[in-house]
Amino acid sequence: MMFRTALLVMSIMCSLAASAQEVTLRHGLEGRSLDTLATLVVRFNDEQKGKAKVVLEDVNGVADKRRLPDMALLDADDGMAFFGTLPRYVPLVQVMKEGGQKFESKRFYPQVADAVDDLTGKIQALPVGLALPVLFYDRDAFRKAGLDPERPPQTWWEVQKAASSLFDAGYKCPLTSSYFSWIHVENLSSQHSEPIVAKSGRSERLVVNGMVNVKHIALLSSWYKSFYFHYFGPGNEGDAKFASGECAMLTGESTAFAGFRRTAKFDVGVAPLPYYDDVRDAKPADVLPDGTALWVLPGKKKPEYKVVARFMAFLMRPDIQTEWVRGTGFLPMMPAAMDALREAGVAPAVVAEAENRLTMPRQAYDRPRVGAGRNRIRAIIDEEIAFVWQNTKPAKEALDTAVSRANSFLSSAVAAPLR
Repeated sequence: MMFRTALLVMSIMCSLAASAQEVTLRHGLEGRSLDTLATLVVRFNDEQKGKAKVVLEDVNGVADKRRLPDMALLDADDGMAFFGTLPRYVPLVQVMKEGGQKFESKRFYPQVADAVDDLTGKIQALPVGLALPVLFYDRDAFRKAGLDPERPPQTWWEVQKAASSLFDAGYKCPLTSSYFSWIHVENLSSQHSEPIVAKSGRSERLVVNGMVNVKHIALLSSWYKSFYFHYFGPGNEGDAKFASGECAMLTGESTAFAGFRRTAKFDVGVAPLPYYDDVRDAKPADVLPDGTALWVLPGKKKPEYKVVARFMAFLMRPDIQTEWVRGTGFLPMMPAAMDALREAGVAPAVVAEAENRLTMPRQAYDRPRVGAGRNRIRAIIDEEIAFVWQNTKPAKEALDTAVSRANSFLSSAVAAPLR
């Protein structure tokens, strides 16, 4: 009797397992962020009681990246690394509607929604992994160079003075940067009330070759020639150079703070992104959140999208948001999780900036929208700026060419359905 009962239980369990609708989530996380994601996925799967299951898939272990998962947690710029191509994505609002899940975009912080919406204002992905651009600095290096570690540079002119002191003190790489196009082109424009793109109907034109942008790239070019500034690549290559102690200052994304504090063998400081105080209408707090979001891939069946929609709704729950932010240090999507940013050990300067910035209404001037268009725009900017470092183009010519190339691409791009 007991044997037959055991067989019956096993049969029921196997039946439940067989009926569970599985969906895959591809990611590139590690450390605490991966632990947090894995914990939340287990909780979601438990709540589904055998009816649905999310399976995590590390991008580094995928043999055929062209086989698209159901979801992917990535920066849209990393599409090639994740899929070997640049796929179009299914808009989140569409997934939630078809999956029968409630979705209120007004619950998101205005600036968080702005980071992942399209030209019509519809949210395209779940913005779970955004960060702010900040200035990291080696407080020990500042002390050795006779600089006050309690007073990090607030303007780019102060950065220049700090770089000079650090170089004279023996630091061969006073300053570097990660995510150059985002930080030194898009955010520079935003901070100084300059447009990044101009809308033309349902299309857009890049306009980052104004005086402020030219001035900034020209200044960085002079620093590059003086060895005050070093460029290692358009992605996060600068992070490793700062973490190792090779570079004394870094402009990068705020979420890198936890990793730096854990691995760096020096006292890590973080401050708001510098600005130009001699530019009229400068608004240093007007930085642009950006980074990782949870995207939905095309070509899946309706039952899969229903599970995806349920998982998205799960991640938007206040209790889950709080746990996610506390475990990862990413920016909260909604006000309910702001306190968790402090609990995550994020630097007070970053928390204060996040509280101030995320609640601001969307700005009148626009930023590049998410997706392949923005990816290509950033790539073009990075390609042209490379000529500045090679001393083969001055700043204005490089930016003029970037704008011309980007607008040629945008004008020739043909809108295609996302599914």
